[in-house]
Amino acid sequence: QVQVVESGGGLVQAGGSLRLSCTVSGLTFDDYTMGWFRQAPGKEREGVSCISWNGGSTYHVASVKGRFTISRDNAKNTLYLQMNSLKPEDTAMYYCAAGPMYGLRIAEYNYWGQGTQVTVSS
Repeated sequence: QVQVVESGGGLVQAGGSLRLSCTVSGLTFDDYTMGWFRQAPGKEREGVSCISWNGGSTYHVASVKGRFTISRDNAKNTLYLQMNSLKPEDTAMYYCAAGPMYGLRIAEYNYWGQGTQVTVSS
C-alpha cells in the first residue's frame, strides 16, 4: 500500500520561510518523478515544482521561481520544498505527489498525500 505523507506546514509571516517534507512508502521512490502542488480556497489545484527521479532536473513555476527550491533524498524516500520569501498569495494546502512522467500535469500523478496547510500572514 502506497503512503504519501506531507509535513512542515504552518503559519508564517510574509517574508518568512518554511520547509515542507514528504515521505513516501510502498513504492520504489527513485522510479518516480515527484511534484509539489497547491490549492487555495476557491481555486483549482496548481502545480508548483517537480523533480526528476534522480534530482537531475527540476522545474518551478514562475510565481515561485527564485523563492522555492525542490529537492529529494532517495536514500530516505523523502521529498522537500524549501520555501523562502513567502507571500500571502502562497497560502494554500500543499500536496506532494508521485508520477511516472516528468512535468506538472496533474492527471499524470498517481499517488497523492493528504496535504499540509501553509498560511502566510501579511
